[in-house]
Amino acid sequence: NLLLIHIPNIITDMTPQDLTSSLQWRYATKVFDHEKKISPEIWSAIEESLVLTPSSFGLQPWQFITITCPKTKQDLLEHSWNQHQVTDCSHFIVLCAREGMNQQDIDKWLDQLADARGVSRDSLEGYAGMMNGFFGNMDAVNTLAWAKNQVYIALGQLMMSAAALGIDACPMEGIVPAEYDRVLGLKNSGFTTTVACAMGYRSSEDKYAELTKVRYSADEILKTVS
Repeated sequence: NLLLIHIPNIITDMTPQDLTSSLQWRYATKVFDHEKKISPEIWSAIEESLVLTPSSFGLQPWQFITITCPKTKQDLLEHSWNQHQVTDCSHFIVLCAREGMNQQDIDKWLDQLADARGVSRDSLEGYAGMMNGFFGNMDAVNTLAWAKNQVYIALGQLMMSAAALGIDACPMEGIVPAEYDRVLGLKNSGFTTTVACAMGYRSSEDKYAELTKVRYSADEILKTVS
């Protein structure tokens, strides 16, 4: 049976089998074909998937930096445990979390929300109070931890979107965030490096592409409450 997802003016005929096949196909690519580049059209769709990532309260406490510059990739290599996915991939994305979420950030979001939905700011006071109460109970350390957790939602959406489009990806936590911040000039920007992801096309020489995917059984990790 077709899994028909109806969105205004959009119908996709992706089947359940298509979805699971894409996820079976993907793996954390270790060796990229450095000569193959992601097309602008596909990359635009991947970027849009990042823009559309859901977040707590809709606050989107992140920034995504796409790097295609060979020199910048090379500068980051030594701060990435010398993992050559950084330099060999087509596009390298650094996913950053917002530091110090504050009242100004909340007000900015509420202004945009009111404008986009054609409602008054006053009508959002209850929502504003809920957010203020949430952040009012957290210090800077906990607020940054919250923001970094949101970034991982974006990473998941990024990898799923890439797999659906036939793009290889390798999420990378083996990096030195402070050095990334220095190389990318993030000091005093309000954002800090959380995780990175190399993207492109697998090399035919990557032995990991043929390895059996190993996961716990569904019975062990899936539970249903009905």
